Amino acid sequence: MNNLDAIAEILRADLTEKDAARDKAVVQSRELIRLCAECIRAIHRREWDDADVRLQNIRHVSQRVVDGVAGYPELFHSGYLQDALKEVVEAFITYAIIRDQPLPTPEALAVPSSTYLLGLAEAATELRRFILDIMRLDERHSQEAERLLDCMDTIYDHLVTFDFPDALTHGLRRQTDIVRGVLERTRGDLTTSLRQQLLQDALERLEKKLTE
Repeated sequence: MNNLDAIAEILRADLTEKDAARDKAVVQSRELIRLCAECIRAIHRREWDDADVRLQNIRHVSQRVVDGVAGYPELFHSGYLQDALKEVVEAFITYAIIRDQPLPTPEALAVPSSTYLLGLAEAATELRRFILDIMRLDERHSQEAERLLDCMDTIYDHLVTFDFPDALTHGLRRQTDIVRGVLERTRGDLTTSLRQQLLQDALERLEKKLTE
């Protein structure tokens, strides 16, 4: 028992350092989530220069928070940090899909496989907003909306192949079900829009024929 005091001091110093790293990671995780939300808003507005700057900031803050917990695996895999990194994945993938660019890899974003898959799923649901905006702003059926729907479909087709325990994928099955529901609604909306367009085109041709 003579060395318990020394052991206690070592443990206290370790936990104090870990607590400080955790507090810093929590603050940075909140900042990441805010930056990602602002970036996706810029993407929706097609403000590409702004989006590019925000993605650079996101990458910088993401690397900083990951480096800050590098010595503490339990902090890196904590829920609040992985939730923030999931938003990072969503922002980068959404940008890549909308700009029709190659997707970033998990290695490039420095995220675990499960976090990447969850971010990929959320990016798929985010595409619905873009498709609805296209349908709302364009009078005619848009090939871009079709392309984005195909992207949603492709993502879903891949997500359903990851049949692993929830302990490894952290809610991926539930998120995949959400993607399926969003995909079905979006396909229905787009199909209805196309049929309305075809009907309108037919009426215009008939009106022109009757006028002639």
